[in-house]
Amino acid sequence: MADSTQVLCPHCRQPMSRWRNPELACWSGEFQYVCFNDECPYFIQGWEWMESHFQVKSSYRHRLDPETGDNGPLPVWSKDALRSLIAVEEG
Repeated sequence: MADSTQVLCPHCRQPMSRWRNPELACWSGEFQYVCFNDECPYFIQGWEWMESHFQVKSSYRHRLDPETGDNGPLPVWSKDALRSLIAVEEG
């Protein structure tokens, strides 16, 4: 499988991080790729979109499931949310 330096976010073209799926998550496989670039327009614009549509202070980051190709938003409540599940690349 490709490492995170080969998977680019379609919104900012920056490398996405390999992110471990949380226990009991319904996603297939062990991990997904997630864009943790705080300057990504998808993440930045998500704050306003979520506030205007749902009246919540949250945003989302782009994610990609490498097993299924499914991609879309991963909800976050802060810049640091979910970073603890970033998988450390070995090598």
